[in-house]
Amino acid sequence: MHQPPRILVVDDIPANIEIAQVRLEAQGYEVVSAADGEEALEKAFALTPDLILLDIMMPKLDGIAVVARLKQEEQSRFVPVIMLTAKADTKDVVAGLEAGGDDYLTKPFDPRELLARIQTVLRRRGPSTTSAPESRKPYHFGPFELDFATRTLSREGTRLALRDSEFALLKIFVNNPYKVLSRVLIHDLVHRDNLAFRDRSLDVPIWRLRRVIEDDPSSPCYVQTVRGKGYVFVPDADGTPFSIEGAAAS
Repeated sequence: MHQPPRILVVDDIPANIEIAQVRLEAQGYEVVSAADGEEALEKAFALTPDLILLDIMMPKLDGIAVVARLKQEEQSRFVPVIMLTAKADTKDVVAGLEAGGDDYLTKPFDPRELLARIQTVLRRRGPSTTSAPESRKPYHFGPFELDFATRTLSREGTRLALRDSEFALLKIFVNNPYKVLSRVLIHDLVHRDNLAFRDRSLDVPIWRLRRVIEDDPSSPCYVQTVRGKGYVFVPDADGTPFSIEGAAAS
């Protein structure tokens, strides 16, 4: 018998838990809840949910401390976490993602957006064909070596931590240097399934990849944004912004 995905909803406001529970159970999910950070850790370790919806502002332990602890433990380190924040300040969002969160939503949010984010994150857990091993020579750019057989990225001989989703994304870029790739195309190449594209769905994966390969993620050299077009990978980046006209002329 198929076991529905189990979602742990963590919020110190009972009404928020109740709303989420009603909507998620209506979509076939099994829902368990926790009212603070300490209870969240207890239930996460005991139940190993498929996904955690985690409010950042909570008593006892805030959401950032909770996700950092989850990622330290073997039984919970791969459980995806969607951070929920009521603050417009991006510092909370960045702190949550740096601690190990997989995505975020700012309150108040559209329940349909929440369901879409959950589906997206759960789909990401499955292996991507894009990240599968390949028998081909390693690819070098700047100080980096991307090994397709071992699915690893190294910088001057030091192996870097890279998630499967980040490896899949980087492989798409190195396979298409100097080509402007739209967000929709990148999404389709990564997932190769029927997962619906949402305009902001690439924000976190791109942000994570830039954190690994860019000296200054806020001013990227290798994975550059082409306004209104998408992204472009520039393997011999020297800090000069990519020019569509210049690429066409060359």
